[in-house]
Amino acid sequence: MPEQSHISKLTLTNFRNYASLTIDLSPGAVVFSGDNGAGKTNLLEAISLLTPGRGLRRAPYADVAREGGDGGFALHARLDGPDGQVEIGTGITGGEAAGEGGRKVRINGAPARSADAMLEWLRVVWLTPAMDGLFPGPAADRRRFLDRLVLAIDPGHGQRALDYEKAMRGRNRLLTDGSRDGGWFEAIEMQMAETGVAIAAARAELVRLLAAMIDRLPSSGPFPQADIRLSGDLEEQVANAPAVDVEERYRAALAEGRERDRAAGRTLDGPHRSDLLVRHRPKAMPAELCSTGEQKALLVGIVLSHARLTGEMSGMTPILLLDEIAAHLDAGRRAALFSILEELNCQAFMTGTDAALFSSLRGRAQFLTVDHGTVGPTEGT
Repeated sequence: MPEQSHISKLTLTNFRNYASLTIDLSPGAVVFSGDNGAGKTNLLEAISLLTPGRGLRRAPYADVAREGGDGGFALHARLDGPDGQVEIGTGITGGEAAGEGGRKVRINGAPARSADAMLEWLRVVWLTPAMDGLFPGPAADRRRFLDRLVLAIDPGHGQRALDYEKAMRGRNRLLTDGSRDGGWFEAIEMQMAETGVAIAAARAELVRLLAAMIDRLPSSGPFPQADIRLSGDLEEQVANAPAVDVEERYRAALAEGRERDRAAGRTLDGPHRSDLLVRHRPKAMPAELCSTGEQKALLVGIVLSHARLTGEMSGMTPILLLDEIAAHLDAGRRAALFSILEELNCQAFMTGTDAALFSSLRGRAQFLTVDHGTVGPTEGT
């Protein structure tokens, strides 16, 4: 079993509704309860920023700075793990740009080259109410979900995605500007082919491994098995041909498609158009046609299987952020979830308006009450 890394102390400064907060945290399950709007999700968002990207809300960094503050924010976490203790800090200072490049990261007090450095110490995966519409929603949401899963086991995936997006924006700009500069197009399309095929290959490998992990779920368990597959030309090709051949085909397709893409004003082929398709295996039904409760159970099953996979692949069980997780789960599924989290040996942060929904965890979890900028022990736990 992978050894647990857990956040033992979290400090927030000028973050959302928290002017200044420091909380000591226990390994295992942590339950934040409190009224709607009290700041429970803000705490999970802070933890989600201990990994590359813009966190579980995908908000511009400047937007998470506390209103009335200096325009900046700071997060600091003490992480205890098998390799000892590490201090991770991140944030922006007032007046800095709100882009990814504006966020600074420090590891044990020393500046890190990028946010990717945090992946050496912890992996974070989340499930939020906004993801309840993942299956019937737009393909872009499923791609984003998939890429977050890939990143947890392949830390280089995030940079590849950034490089591809940058190259594609450059190509789209040439298209809309009416440029006919073949040299520029060839250089950009070569980069898109290299990074695009690498993205497709990483996604395909994740889906293959995750599908095998899902197969290990009990066929009649509380979280139904999902059949997952990728829909996308590059993803299908990388399964049947060497990457170098797929790169050349994609590069040629981009060159041949310039006039079509020019008319559309954007690049129409590539991994930015792929999709993750999910079916409810026991019911042999596309996930988007299942009930809300069935979709939630499917999604929880996928995330739990991914947590197991991450632990086996990296030796590092991810920290799970489960926002309002109990809202659509019946008592049986809640009990099963809590049992699986213990089996995974992971730190899992859960939120809910009613601490009673987590009552079966009493004595086995840390209960904290969130009250508009303050956090303290929940009475009676």
